[in-house]
Amino acid sequence: MKMKLFKEMSDEELARQIEDLKKEKFNLRAQSRAGQLESPAKIRLARRDLARALTELNQRTAAKA
Repeated sequence: MKMKLFKEMSDEELARQIEDLKKEKFNLRAQSRAGQLESPAKIRLARRDLARALTELNQRTAAKA
């Protein structure tokens, strides 16, 4: 997901997206441990998307303060 999409989201949508990305990352790691993961690149993409979302949230928080 591109950073532009995170910037267009409202605060509530961004918080919901962060929770979804955390759950997805957890599930992908569990699949990896069980040997059921099709593509290891999915973990990397999930981790980067989560970082992008958290970065946007932190920038919004800093701007408000």
